[in-house]
Amino acid sequence: MSDDLLVDLDARGVLTLLMNRPSVHNAFDEHQIVRLTDAMNNAANNEKVRVVVLASAGRHFCAGADIEYMKRMGANNRAENIADAAQLATLMKTLNTLPKPTIARVQGAAYGGGVGLVCCCDIAIGSVSAVFSLSEVKIGLVPATIAPYVVRALGPRSCRRLFISGERVAAHAAQAIGLLHSVVEDEQLDDAVNGVIDALLENSPSAMAVAKQLVFEMTNDAVTDEMIADTVETIARVRESDDGREGTAAFLEKRAPVW
Repeated sequence: MSDDLLVDLDARGVLTLLMNRPSVHNAFDEHQIVRLTDAMNNAANNEKVRVVVLASAGRHFCAGADIEYMKRMGANNRAENIADAAQLATLMKTLNTLPKPTIARVQGAAYGGGVGLVCCCDIAIGSVSAVFSLSEVKIGLVPATIAPYVVRALGPRSCRRLFISGERVAAHAAQAIGLLHSVVEDEQLDDAVNGVIDALLENSPSAMAVAKQLVFEMTNDAVTDEMIADTVETIARVRESDDGREGTAAFLEKRAPVW
């Protein structure tokens, strides 16, 4: 496993997946997406894992896609765009359906795909420094591959606003719309996460796995393969549109886009 993702399983059965790319605000690229997916699949199949904590090093949780990754995506053809989007969609589905309780430990910025990671976790604990944005529309794109999970976490009304505005949402406002379950001071974040871990470790592992599945079944909450394929096709189409290419180029060139 690369130093970009640190994996630690403690004696209690708590697996911490620490995104360790603080120099790029823990933005991900195609390699980090694969690392995360593999680590989650390993966790799903490891009976010693009782709880999974998704965390990050440095000031920020995850700034979405990193700039060098975006440059490579900008040169992709349709088939490459489909394959790339499918990779991210697989990561989100794997996290969302992981048969272990999952906790997002959120500090600083969570943008784009970082919001998707938070929404795929069962429990999200954030510090007062946390700030969220689905800013894809500002560069001519849309949050397609994460949309099934964000809409289910926040509801359609909040998503309509956030998807089209790209605005930033501070921690307490994020809690009000269900993006975070609780907000604590920065120095209390680890204690808050550990408190949730302690509560989860008291529960039956098999019962928690069934309970998660029960929620999906009772709320018609399953994310189907057809739905995922539609989101992959959507983001590939939007990336190749005139606005998608202009917005991405403008962002990378640090200029205002011409719509």
